[in-house]
Amino acid sequence: MTTAPPAAPVLAGDVWRAREAEHEERARALTRAHRERASRGEAHPVEDFLFTYYSYKPSVLHRWHPGEGVELADAAADARSGWRWYRSGATEGSIAVDGAGFRADRGALVANVGRILRATADRPPGFGCFGLHEWAMVYREPQHRHPVPLRLGRDETDAVVEAHELRCTHFDAFRFFTPEAVPRNRETPTRERQAELEQPGCLHAGMDLYKWALKLGPLVPGDLLLDAFELARDIRVLDMRASPYDLAGWGYDAVPIETAEGKAAYVRAQRTFADRGRAIRQRLVDVVAG
Repeated sequence: MTTAPPAAPVLAGDVWRAREAEHEERARALTRAHRERASRGEAHPVEDFLFTYYSYKPSVLHRWHPGEGVELADAAADARSGWRWYRSGATEGSIAVDGAGFRADRGALVANVGRILRATADRPPGFGCFGLHEWAMVYREPQHRHPVPLRLGRDETDAVVEAHELRCTHFDAFRFFTPEAVPRNRETPTRERQAELEQPGCLHAGMDLYKWALKLGPLVPGDLLLDAFELARDIRVLDMRASPYDLAGWGYDAVPIETAEGKAAYVRAQRTFADRGRAIRQRLVDVVAG
């Protein structure tokens, strides 16, 4: 005798609408400063990164999804019933995320995200890079990516790179290394080697949890998406505080990784982010598994 699969939980209309409103309020608070700057044509070298590098508009964060396997009661007449990747639920008048349709259309993407997430989760974290990827991006280059002065000046910045072994394992950081910095790195990350090299202590791997949550779209519950965004936002601050840039004018104290004290402070923060990322990564692995 075949046992029928358990029915999907059904959220009452007042329950899911309250969650939707709470989500939108939280998301708008997280994106408010960026949206206000954008309306004035202003840019921020630290806080705007998650919206420019990942190329997702704030409105994507504002949209709440219950995640896969949950039905929303009394929603058939709601605007979201016309959204892509939603379908009618088993209960009359309900709708749900069309997980099967999303996976059928984007199966290769879901599989690749899962492969990277699982491989990263199974690997021990490394804490010996000290954020030198940002230094390698300006090494021996007269021009650099951010309109912010270098904290130690050109020659001293280059000297810091030359005094350390570069240990970057993240391709999307490594690909911005200057030509002179590339051969100084211990590894040669490529897109094809991402699952092989990605490790949970890497700041950029932690920030990318936000990217993976976005790519999994409506399969990801709204609270998980915003948790991933908040982690990425906090990591970005450390990333730039430990960078060669002088951000004092923007209100950021440096984490001077060229000193023993700065290295220790960086690693302490890095460990905290790795712990936060571990929980989010596992939840995303569970989303991929369905």
